[in-house]
Amino acid sequence: MKLYYHPISGHAHRAVLMLGLLGLDHELVEVDLASGAHKKPDFLALNPFGQVPVLQDGETVISDSNAILVYLAKKQGVTNWLPEDPKGAASIQRWLSVAAGQIAFGPGAARLVTLFGAPFDPHEVIARAHAILGLMEAHLNTQNWLAADHPTIADVALYSYVARAPEGNVDLAGYGKVRDWLSRIEELPGFVPFMHAPAEMLASS
Repeated sequence: MKLYYHPISGHAHRAVLMLGLLGLDHELVEVDLASGAHKKPDFLALNPFGQVPVLQDGETVISDSNAILVYLAKKQGVTNWLPEDPKGAASIQRWLSVAAGQIAFGPGAARLVTLFGAPFDPHEVIARAHAILGLMEAHLNTQNWLAADHPTIADVALYSYVARAPEGNVDLAGYGKVRDWLSRIEELPGFVPFMHAPAEMLASS
């Protein structure tokens, strides 16, 4: 397997983390986003959307981070990570939607403002981040994992941008249950850390 990624992309880290947790052999290919490599013809042939990550598994090419999580779990037949029963599968999908919605447009967007000067209103995206973190805190007050009584791809999908929320000026100090959840993920066998943004990127914000 070959994963096209960038080390400070939270979407890409989801895929890297899942590969690590499943113990799958893979090659990481860094895409130089700064030079626009993701918009060049060779990369667009893999993913016309021009985004990382992209997983290449033989003749199969999968783009979109959440789709990659589903693909890897299905390919390995690991129903603990991706339940097959209707209720379990629906619970996973609910949190994948949160990852693509409130997480991307909350802590994910706040981090983009800090690191890349993205044209979002910082107050608005930080408020969104705290709204979803509050919901997660309440949810995790009664259970250790998001979608089941054990870790699933739902936890993988939300981990990266929540873990690096402080890089977007989103303080996690008031979310003890969320921080405990992050620690539980980090203690899993095969866990792969998410690179911190370089200090100069944070300093320039």
